[in-house]
Amino acid sequence: MKKRDLFGKYLYQYRYTALCFLLFALIFAAVFSLYNLEAEAVIYASLLCILAAAVIILFHFWNFCKRSREREYLLQNILIMTENLPEPETLAEADYREMVIRLREENAAVLTKYRRERSESIDYYTTWVHQIKTPISVMQMILQSEDSDEHRELASELFRIEQYVEMVLCYFRLDSESSDFVFKRYELNEIIRTAVRKFAPQFVRKRINLKYEPTDAIVLTDEKWLSFIIEQLLSNAVKYTEGGQVEISVSKDKILSISDTGIGISPEDVPRIFEKGFTGYNGRADKKSTGLGLYLTKRAADKLSHRISVKSTVGRGSAFYIDLHSDQLEIE
Repeated sequence: MKKRDLFGKYLYQYRYTALCFLLFALIFAAVFSLYNLEAEAVIYASLLCILAAAVIILFHFWNFCKRSREREYLLQNILIMTENLPEPETLAEADYREMVIRLREENAAVLTKYRRERSESIDYYTTWVHQIKTPISVMQMILQSEDSDEHRELASELFRIEQYVEMVLCYFRLDSESSDFVFKRYELNEIIRTAVRKFAPQFVRKRINLKYEPTDAIVLTDEKWLSFIIEQLLSNAVKYTEGGQVEISVSKDKILSISDTGIGISPEDVPRIFEKGFTGYNGRADKKSTGLGLYLTKRAADKLSHRISVKSTVGRGSAFYIDLHSDQLEIE
């Protein structure tokens, strides 16, 4: 804060002291005039009082500025310096200091409780996800024993259930304080092919043509989370495309694009499709959208430092782009 502004606040804070000083000065002037004292004595005494007041005010203002800088520094580093609160000089400051300490202790207790409960929730849902996968796998094997339209429809719905189960686990892991990312250099082609194989039955069932040219790109990423991003985008492409085409391509600059010839996204919805819980016109019409898929996709991409963007035209389809390129760092 500028010294001029700080001096203004100083004068405002001690305005009653200044008023008392002026009042006392007027009283002394009145008394001196009643007793007909010589003007020189009055002026001399006044000058001495003004000089003494100026010295005291300068020293007091310097101390005021010093404590203001200490508080400002403390505010800027409040998360790591809560133990170093300045010593109180007045009863009011002592009371405020005690309030801050008690609030800090209460906040620490609430935060500890929240972290414990969240950790227990993550452990519970992690266990639940692994347990629910067993009956899902059994049902998939039963449905694969007979090839019929009914079984294919049931298998498709079961595949969606499996996706939602995985989404629950990813939702908690993304907000977890513990790191779940392992960054390495991976062959992008293998990650894409694995995701495509997973969705192959859905492409066949909906008679969607898949166009993909293998790539030799090597990317620095986390395999599990990049697979999650690709799978979510493929899931949306299959969901909103009927008998059309889905194309996957990788540019020389390592821009992965997943496009479809589906129903597209309305222009007013495009800026908000990555918001949590936002379903847009398509989601409201479909009545099956949770508004979490693209939200988690964006969150995961941000965690991986992969920029994601979208272009879409209603009635012609959508294209999602993931920037997987990373700068090469050289040590001189």
